Amino acid sequence: MHDVYIFNTMGRNIQLFKPLHEGSVGFYGCGPTVYNYAHIGNLRTYIFEDTLVRMLKRFGYEVTHVMNITDVGHLSSDDDTGEDKMLKSARERGQSVLEIAQFYTDAFFRDTERLNIQQPKIICKATDHIQDMIELIKRIEANGYTYFAGGNLYFDVSKFDRYGELAGLQLDQLKAGARVELDPNKRNPFDFVLWFTKSKFDKQALLWESPWGIGYPGWHIECSAMSMKYLGEQFDIHAGGVDHIAVHHTNEIAQSEAATGHKWVNYWMHAEFLVIDKGKMSKSSGSFLTLESLIDRGYDPLDYRYFCLGGHYRSQLSFSWEGLDQAKSARLSLVDKVLALKEKVAKPAALSELGEKALQYRSAFDEALADDLAMPRAMAQVWNLLKDNDVPAQDALALILDMDEVLGLDLAKAQRKEVSVDPETLQWINSQIERRAAAKKARDFATADAIRSELIAKGIQLEDRPEGTVWRLRE
Repeated sequence: MHDVYIFNTMGRNIQLFKPLHEGSVGFYGCGPTVYNYAHIGNLRTYIFEDTLVRMLKRFGYEVTHVMNITDVGHLSSDDDTGEDKMLKSARERGQSVLEIAQFYTDAFFRDTERLNIQQPKIICKATDHIQDMIELIKRIEANGYTYFAGGNLYFDVSKFDRYGELAGLQLDQLKAGARVELDPNKRNPFDFVLWFTKSKFDKQALLWESPWGIGYPGWHIECSAMSMKYLGEQFDIHAGGVDHIAVHHTNEIAQSEAATGHKWVNYWMHAEFLVIDKGKMSKSSGSFLTLESLIDRGYDPLDYRYFCLGGHYRSQLSFSWEGLDQAKSARLSLVDKVLALKEKVAKPAALSELGEKALQYRSAFDEALADDLAMPRAMAQVWNLLKDNDVPAQDALALILDMDEVLGLDLAKAQRKEVSVDPETLQWINSQIERRAAAKKARDFATADAIRSELIAKGIQLEDRPEGTVWRLRE
């Protein structure tokens, strides 16, 4: 089995991955809060997690991937303040909370399917696991980590010595930069709610009976309870976005280890933000793009997947339409080269029969994957392979399709699309492309952009490639 090195947020260093059980990996990734559409920044994290799972499977691991659906309990702020996101969305749309949850759950999985993200082995809804949460809270309470105040059950962070370790801060350091306290019932600003009762949220749509009164669980307890249910009280990898480090994942660790008395997760992995105009993409600010908005502008969802593969998951990725155009052009060029290989050979070579040169590219690709998912390096090997005329076509095709098992660009299904236009239209398109090329050569970019916009308006998409401009009809 190939050695894999990953960056562990707990400790802030690259570590050799050693699973708890040889040959198998327990993996939990925080899923969506289904009160709105996922934005493309959210989807970057899920592309990263999908790539991670694909990589682990490539190296022979059996992966149990668990993902939650938060359909209750997540407030507008991670620190137990603000409105319930689900309730707010339901009120704004004049629907029930469960109707909202189902609508946006379906929308989320429609997006992930279009991005060729493989579904997790286990998908669990918070509302289906309330009793599991109650039982876990009872264990935390029995171990002396809670207090009841103002109708809510709180976790007392002062009782947990390692609080803040994931974020690299001690509790006294956290206190120095503490958030403005909005809950007078808390003994410490960083205490968090395990169970909200009716006494505080008497208009809450979803309520359950519990030992602490009728109410509903805090957001953080959901992930602890559901991950333990399906992966056990200790598992290998927990992943999510970097925005979860300071609060959500920090609180998950505290409550989980307070309940069990031992280490909970061995490796923590976090994807950086997608940024636009120097700021992170967020729903709260209103500055976010959905996958549908990209499709509406003529992009294939896999263009965005390719775009994300061009950056390392631990580095912020700056989104721009120019960058997405480049990703689209590169992906289409990749597809064209794969199709050309398919037309050259009847079938790809067997991986066991690859020549020495192809094996060198495969080894370099795998080394990049095993080095904390260095996807830009891995993608470079793809293009180096395609440029190498010394690699037989049947070997190149086999290796590209093999690499795509991790890339997830669906290259095995690529096929030429028949495009039929009348001769007069074809002549007009070609003449416009020539006019645009001449305008660009003369640095008359206003005219060039106007020609491109006219073609787009007529359903004709241009891609500028090194070998020249090609066109296709928008689907």
